[in-house]
Amino acid sequence: MISSPSAQTSSLSTSATSDLLDQTALSTLAQRLVEAAKRAGADAADALAVRGVSQGVEVRDGKVEESERSEGDDVGLRVFVGKRQAVVSTNDIGGDNVARLAERAVAMARVAPDDDFVGLADPSLLAKQFADLQLLDPKAPLTDELERRAQEAEAAGLAVKGVAKSGGASASAGIGGMVLVTSTGFHGSYLRSSQGISMMAIVGEGTGMERDYDFTSAIHASDLASPQSVGRSAGERTVARLNPRKVATCKVPVVFDPRVASSLVGHLVGAVNGASIARKASFLKDRLGEQLFDSSIRIIDDPLRVRGLRSQPFDAEGVAVKKLAIVDDGVLTSWLLDCATARELGMVTTGHAHRGVSSSPSPGAYNLHLEAGAITPAELMSDIKEGFYVTDLIGSGVNGVTGDYSRGAAGFWIENGELTYAVSEVTIAGHLFDIFKSMRPANDLTFKYGVNAPTVRIEGLTIAGR
Repeated sequence: MISSPSAQTSSLSTSATSDLLDQTALSTLAQRLVEAAKRAGADAADALAVRGVSQGVEVRDGKVEESERSEGDDVGLRVFVGKRQAVVSTNDIGGDNVARLAERAVAMARVAPDDDFVGLADPSLLAKQFADLQLLDPKAPLTDELERRAQEAEAAGLAVKGVAKSGGASASAGIGGMVLVTSTGFHGSYLRSSQGISMMAIVGEGTGMERDYDFTSAIHASDLASPQSVGRSAGERTVARLNPRKVATCKVPVVFDPRVASSLVGHLVGAVNGASIARKASFLKDRLGEQLFDSSIRIIDDPLRVRGLRSQPFDAEGVAVKKLAIVDDGVLTSWLLDCATARELGMVTTGHAHRGVSSSPSPGAYNLHLEAGAITPAELMSDIKEGFYVTDLIGSGVNGVTGDYSRGAAGFWIENGELTYAVSEVTIAGHLFDIFKSMRPANDLTFKYGVNAPTVRIEGLTIAGR
């Protein structure tokens, strides 16, 4: 890693990036690892090789505080000896380390405990074709371009009337690549770029100080929001939070801003993760096939969305991925499974394996979203005499085993369908079954995050205030 207070102009789009885009060496390395594992006595093996380059700039008061660049290659080897598994990883891939790494992995597997559920994916499930998901913007920005973006975002935030000072602004860019090779003949790779801009603004003084932020992130620079709009939004959000009030404890409709509504989707997905189901550690463990939501609700996981932040053409076991409606017409239709959890549950993987170089696969989601409803956010709130509009959630007081929900929150009080004054230091509480059952989405869905949702209304949550 290279870090300096103010780095000289450099670029990801130099010859170093050209080398990064060529995954031939990584592919050869992964293949050698698998072959070495077989020679060392493994019954089966797969190898994951990961390469990445990233750089970021942080600005405060118009000056660069930090400019950082990191790059590196990492490899992981997973081997199987009978029903036993071991995973080893390294970033030292020179010389004869391939053979030594394979021998160490096989030795570890021989003394590992038996596990009836481990193993490579069934070859019939492996991806045969790889869709063009437009995951790479090969023209990465220069460091001075990142500085410009961060400075413009900060300047726009400070220009908002009422903003006292900057909490800092940043801009970043990176390219990462992955190669997966298995002893069953799978060989796949992909590259993904990323770029982002963020800004935090501060208003007030002392105990009356408030802060808020905004950001934009995308695979392609052309899909980023402008630095000015990011900074302006951060400033406006922050000013709106000035002089918050507390409210009395009550039970009212709660409306979630899109920025926090996505967390409700996240709670569902955590509960349908195959690892949680297999451990019987989910409040939804017996609910597959049941109607948990209104019949209008659909929650989608789409790994094949073009330019999606979490899109990829195959999972970490080489299994073909596909768009999946986790909730369709309000019905819970599927768990998220990798091969091991699928075997444990007597099912078939859904292609949701994720993995780092030092770990075995585990289930995880891709691009999640709650489909939009038919009415505007204003219409969604129009009949609320008193309610709470949430813009910020604090803490993680959600119990995935019981479904109990309790989180600190801030936002705005709703009176007669309109946002009135800022509210802070309250807790919203309920149960996820009730939250899911009463969920009503507005029509303002946009794809900004890895998990996306429109404005969402939930009935009858308890607000714990003064």
